[in-house]
Amino acid sequence: MRNYKLRYSSKTAYLLGLLFLVTLYSATISTATVPIIFPQLKWYLVLLCYLLAPAIAFCNSYGMGLTNLNLAPTYGKIALFTFASLVGSDGGVIAGLAACGIIMSIARSTADLMQDSKSGYLTLSSPRSMFVAQLIGIALGCIIAPLTLWLFWTAFDIGDPDGEYKAPFAVIFREMAILGIEGFSALPLHCLEICCVTFFLALAISLLKDVIPTNVSRFIPIPIAMAVPFYVGAYFGIDMFIGTVILFAWQKMNLEEADSYAMAVVSGLICGDGIWSIPSAVLSILGIDPPICMSFKPSSASR
Repeated sequence: MRNYKLRYSSKTAYLLGLLFLVTLYSATISTATVPIIFPQLKWYLVLLCYLLAPAIAFCNSYGMGLTNLNLAPTYGKIALFTFASLVGSDGGVIAGLAACGIIMSIARSTADLMQDSKSGYLTLSSPRSMFVAQLIGIALGCIIAPLTLWLFWTAFDIGDPDGEYKAPFAVIFREMAILGIEGFSALPLHCLEICCVTFFLALAISLLKDVIPTNVSRFIPIPIAMAVPFYVGAYFGIDMFIGTVILFAWQKMNLEEADSYAMAVVSGLICGDGIWSIPSAVLSILGIDPPICMSFKPSSASR
């Protein structure tokens, strides 16, 4: 048994070391080739993306495991604003969009792998088989995805407002890149201060949750889970609150039954929330406006 554990540990260490070398090799090639495709994004900026990628990927994977939501677009938008402002008006739009693509693809891939690993854990699948399957899928994706993009790019008029493939998000991300070039003055008044306060508040809450006793820390919410409703809207937080109350009462009444069927019931409640799109569409057709309207202006226009 001891020899088996040693062999297993050495084999695992070998696979991890090989994976690290492949990752380092791929990042080196990307750092050299991406500036050729996008000259506005210099090689040291690409290198900076890969230096920031592990921390961003870990945070996104952790949040994916907690909430089952992939926040890669959010991290990509942060990179978009940051690198667009660093490069400035001379090529900042292209540089920001390219950096956004790098960060978003890394963060999205790691979150998807976390979701697969969590599903494998719940279904008692082999971790090694999951790992090998993920490697095969990544390798195939590196070949199939560029070919698919090339096929669509040559066969269809992508980005044409009057065409079949309008690519509406391309316009949105371009406008955000232009906004990033303008710097912090383009943000609403006190937006930067609010971001800094909430950032350090999240760090403080996480640190406090780790250092205090468990019987007290279980009442402190996880900051990344608190941030999800701000990202997807209040309706998600209301759904989660109602589901938590139902689950709490169910566990008090029948713990065994709740543990067996709670996952299916909660999934049905979340999926059933899509039914609200029907009355929402009816209200839009009837021209009924919401009671509250919010708009944001640059801080320069607020003074």
